[in-house]
Amino acid sequence: MKTKSGNQSLSSESRELEGSKDLLTGNPPTSQSKKTVKQRFLKLLPCCHTDSAPSVNQNSVDEDFQVSTVCYRPEGLEKLQDMTRFSRKELQILYRSFKNECPNGIVDEETFKFIYSQFFLQGDSSTYAHFLFEAFDRQKNGVVSFEDFVIALSTILRGTAIDRLTWAFNLYDLNKDGCVTKEEMTDIIRSIYDMMGKYTYPCMEDSAPQEHVENFFQKMDQNNDGIVTMEEFLESCQKDENIMESMQLFDHIL
Repeated sequence: MKTKSGNQSLSSESRELEGSKDLLTGNPPTSQSKKTVKQRFLKLLPCCHTDSAPSVNQNSVDEDFQVSTVCYRPEGLEKLQDMTRFSRKELQILYRSFKNECPNGIVDEETFKFIYSQFFLQGDSSTYAHFLFEAFDRQKNGVVSFEDFVIALSTILRGTAIDRLTWAFNLYDLNKDGCVTKEEMTDIIRSIYDMMGKYTYPCMEDSAPQEHVENFFQKMDQNNDGIVTMEEFLESCQKDENIMESMQLFDHIL
């Protein structure tokens, strides 16, 4: 039972999949893996594929925002600029991509899981996609809107190190009570290993997820009480040069 309260990569699956250590375990990725992470990151996010950025007609996108024919109408471009760190042009490109993939303007969890699964055919990504969906669904209404999508994306790609670490902590804090238990971290780590599949190279031992959790708590649980608060998480991460360097992996993706 949790007894400590606190304030409310980044997930680590991209680094895990590229064979490098994740945000919380230490070793810095190589320059080649940095490039690969950047190339793959947006592919892992539903409704934002960057293989071929669509051309943008500004008048057309403005009209879509003002008189949308989809079921859900997003906020105007100007308001979204105020809510995120994206420029008008970047928001136009993201919105066009979002509409192409999600014509009704929203993504429900099953669609989110389906899109995510297309990039992890060798494993089962459904549980991790569920956790990620919960992190994107700001309104907790069972769907991710364009606003939800770009606000989260802005934090991950353009936020400060503290912004990004806070987002990661909230992803790990499954029941949103302000701290992370070993049970919660075990659920997250197992979902990542399930997503990676059984046929990774080098082959992972069955004990790998639990060892990963123990490493996390050894690094983050400063008073050894079995839970990690937001304060402990932020302080520990900021003292780790490798973690802070990894914060830069997603800079300049867009």
